[in-house]
Amino acid sequence: MSGYLVSDNRKVTTHRLMEMKQKGEKISMLTSYDYTMAGIVDKAGIDAILVGDSASNVMAGNGTTLPITVDQMIYHAKSVVKAVNRALVICDMPFGSYQVNAAEGVGNAIRIMKESGCDALKMEGGEEILDTVKRIMDAGIPVIGHLGLTPQSINKFGTYAVRAKEEAEAEKLMHDAQMLADAGCFAITLEKVPAKLATEVTKMVKCPTIGIGAGNGCDGQVLVIADMLGMTQGFSPRFLRRYADLNAIITDAVGHYVEDVKNGDFPNENESY
Repeated sequence: MSGYLVSDNRKVTTHRLMEMKQKGEKISMLTSYDYTMAGIVDKAGIDAILVGDSASNVMAGNGTTLPITVDQMIYHAKSVVKAVNRALVICDMPFGSYQVNAAEGVGNAIRIMKESGCDALKMEGGEEILDTVKRIMDAGIPVIGHLGLTPQSINKFGTYAVRAKEEAEAEKLMHDAQMLADAGCFAITLEKVPAKLATEVTKMVKCPTIGIGAGNGCDGQVLVIADMLGMTQGFSPRFLRRYADLNAIITDAVGHYVEDVKNGDFPNENESY
């Protein structure tokens, strides 16, 4: 069965994403953290699913992405992989799993791939982590980079504001993007950077760029599933488009269920054995 607007049901690979860039075909990506949601998203025709460390916020209720562990990321990624037939499944390497040294990073990367069954990993940072990125790719593991606003460094930034607005930081971002692309990253995520800069980076590097709050000049886009479906409230950044209001729909459904249970209407005779 074909997904919505998708006629090619071949498994999406890192190579396919490169082909899509070369053809000028935009890449669609969303996060998912569990079996049920991932199955729906995959059938709808998404190209890539990111098992993001945003699970720390969305699934566990933490204020940042920092607390989530390798074990927890493996749990979420393994659940997603079981549901997916077509999409490329990417798992975030969580904070602390690759920043200490390259050997520890490679060990955690191999463990995540082996135990979750995902297709690739995502890592935040540029030149500072380049050696580790190369070592992980040398182990045969595809890596997507992540530049701009890197939430794992929130305590260093002190804010979730747009990054690389100043010339020095913009030049460093372009430098880092080129280094990641030259090292062999199959794609680079650009988060909350000026659209003009993201477009320049996209034209500069051979690999695809995936934007979130980085304008329409990127090769693809990613959003957090709970945000774009309107499940979360009180989070309305400029880049977010809500495609549904599931918060209202679910609240209404649960409210009706409570009412039917309270007044004895559920279950009725047809719903009883």
